[in-house]
Amino acid sequence: MPWNVLLLRMSAIYGFIGAFLGSHMAGAGSYAFKPIHAHILVVGWLSLFAYSSYYRSYQVPKSSKLAFAHVWTAIIGSIGLTVGMWMYNLNPFNLPGSFTMLFYIVGGSTLLLSFFLFVFMTFKYSESKK
Repeated sequence: MPWNVLLLRMSAIYGFIGAFLGSHMAGAGSYAFKPIHAHILVVGWLSLFAYSSYYRSYQVPKSSKLAFAHVWTAIIGSIGLTVGMWMYNLNPFNLPGSFTMLFYIVGGSTLLLSFFLFVFMTFKYSESKK
């Protein structure tokens, strides 16, 4: 599957989850999920959609190891950050605080790595498709 399609589909899933959380918060009258909702929409829906647009617009070889690393750190990091934030802030499973904090930090660090790799992607593959 092309990188842009994978990222677009993941973005769509995040968009739905973010909209669902927003709807739930409005209906329940509770804004406990507000930071998670915001990060799902910004990190998941918006960032992954922007990455999808990049891969659709620029010539990136399908065999690029840099692209592989970027796409998977973006997907894993966005899941790790948002799930980690949810577990850390709300702790729905009553897990030890050190575990939830570590999960949150690893997810966020993985996402940060994906943004760092994207910087390299934009310099290495900057010729648009014709």
